Amino acid sequence: MRMLAWVCSLVLVGCATIPTPAERRAQADSLAAEQAWGATVLPAGHFDLLAYLPHRPTRAERLTIYIEGDGLAWLGVSQPSPDPTPRDPLALRLALAQPEGAAAYLGRPCQYVGDGARHCASRYWADARFAPEVIAASNEAVDALKARFGANRLTLVGYSGGGAVAALLAARRDDVDALVTVAGNLDLTAWTRLHRVRQLDGSMDPAGEIDRLERVPQLHFVGERDDNVRPELVQGFADRFRPGARPVVRVVPDFDHRCCWAAQWPVLWREIGRRPPP
Repeated sequence: MRMLAWVCSLVLVGCATIPTPAERRAQADSLAAEQAWGATVLPAGHFDLLAYLPHRPTRAERLTIYIEGDGLAWLGVSQPSPDPTPRDPLALRLALAQPEGAAAYLGRPCQYVGDGARHCASRYWADARFAPEVIAASNEAVDALKARFGANRLTLVGYSGGGAVAALLAARRDDVDALVTVAGNLDLTAWTRLHRVRQLDGSMDPAGEIDRLERVPQLHFVGERDDNVRPELVQGFADRFRPGARPVVRVVPDFDHRCCWAAQWPVLWREIGRRPPP
């Protein structure tokens, strides 16, 4: 906590406005408990990743896994947060709002797991947030969740930076029937150029995986008013594909980077099943 107080003194964000990591974890636990879900820590490669899933998962042929965004990655323009646990876990809200079928939620490295977690250097929620070891660990965690449900096929849903993780996983797996992103950051070079920030040099870029992603059915939701991941960035990613394999981009009027995905997810979810494969 002394470290957090010192970091906060360097930026224009008051500590009183930032819930502690324990408070952020408690919020996620509470959201999950309302739907009879609970947390489990998955040892996965370089990291320990936290997942939420039903207390009694039922066997399912197809499992949808929701992957969280970058969380509280930064306290200022150049100051990484000491703990990336999300202030409000939007991907968890999406998972809990899924109207039918089996679902689980997967956090990102060092979210929720506290000070004792393995390999929690801040670069893993900064420049190296999509590093090979991050994607390898996420892949192991997906395998573990798939085994918990006895599933054979997957739908991956990624929110914001979790969209990049989902895309990089889909490019490396042969069991993904659908890749869905919500405000997904899918072209890192274009995104860093737009925001005039330095390149994510330690990360892999989904925009470099087009050849492998062309075989995966995709649907990318983006808000019309999203100033973080703008619609033209998502459309630019889709335009890299051959015409016959081009993903569907759905620009949702009046939505931004956070509003109003969770509230409308039961309706948007049904669009996934209606989209024919490319």
